[in-house]
This record gives sequence, C-alpha cells and structure tokens, in this order.
Amino acid sequence: MRLMSRTVIAAAAALTLMAGGAVVAQAALTQTPSEVRAGAYALDSSHGKITWSVDHLGFSTYYGQFVNVEATLNLDPANPSASTLTATIPLTDVAPNSDGLKAHLQTPDFFDTANHPTATFVSRSVTVDADDANEAVVVGDLTLRGVTRPVTMEVEFNQAGPAMGGGYKVGFDGEATIKRSEFGVNFAIPAVSDEVELHIEGEFVLQE
Repeated sequence: MRLMSRTVIAAAAALTLMAGGAVVAQAALTQTPSEVRAGAYALDSSHGKITWSVDHLGFSTYYGQFVNVEATLNLDPANPSASTLTATIPLTDVAPNSDGLKAHLQTPDFFDTANHPTATFVSRSVTVDADDANEAVVVGDLTLRGVTRPVTMEVEFNQAGPAMGGGYKVGFDGEATIKRSEFGVNFAIPAVSDEVELHIEGEFVLQE
C-alpha cells in the first residue's frame, strides 16, 4: 500500500510538471536518499505536524496534533551522520478536538504553557539503517516543561524533488515514543497512559 501511494504521488507530480507534451521532471523526483540535494531546509509548516496518541481509560486510543511546528534540517546525503535537525513546537497550538481539553492542556497539570510555551527538539546523531538507506534513527534531546530527555526517533525518507508551486522539497515520516512522566506530566496516570506515541510528518523546503 505504501509503495503504491508513493508511485501515485510520483506520477501525479510528474504530470503537473509536463511542458509541451514532454515530461520534464519525472526523473528529478527521487526516492533514493543519495540523490537528494544537500543544503539547509526549512519545514513547510502547512505540511508538517506531530500527531500524538495515548491510551484513554482503556476505552480508546485518543489522538491529537501539534500544528505550526517550526523546524530546520541541514541535510548532507553524502554523509548522513553529519545532518542535523532542530524543531520548535508551540504547545498552545495543540488540536485535541476538544476545547475543554485544549484549555486543560495549557495548565500545570500538563504543559504549563504560561511558563513553558514551547517544546524543542535538537538532534545529536543520525544513523542510517545498514539494510535500508531510506530508514534512519535520529537521537536527540527533547525539552518539555523545562526538562530535557533523550528521545529516539525512527525516520523514513519518502521522496524529494520539485514541489508543486515551485521550490525543491524533501519529505519524511517519523515515529517515537516518550513517557510523559519523565517530563513532569503525571496527571491521570495510569488511567491515561504514561506512554505517548508520536507520529511526525515533515515536508522540508530547500532554502536557496
């Protein structure tokens, strides 16, 4: 299913870049990491967010999102371990599909945004999978509520190439698991799970 979706995306992007009846940029779209252009990238915040989920009282898996995330990626495809990622997450821009919960999340029970309005992530290492160059492990420091803890994120490279509307873009998905208690967020544990699953979506635009 994932391969099919990638194929459809690549075909659609190629069709949008036709000129004079000739496909001019299909080859420029790549799913090979070594072919990606090196440089400094900035997250396209309209196509980049963090979805979180927790076990809610055993009845369901509850989902919410952080939006308006800002991030920079310094990408070196020739030497991936030299690549770096930094991100800033505005904790007031949380979308839990409940106005009451959104307000509660701002309080000291959870994020305490009056004192800690943002969370940050700064990578410390990038290690490409020896068997699959499209996958990597990114280890970095997450700071939340003034507490900094190491976090390991599994990242998958999707594709790179010309973006609709212009520019050059590279896309990734990532997953990580954290324990909120390690950051001082203890409210309603264990009724609401301590473990929080994070899914990260990122489309980065090359800064030229």
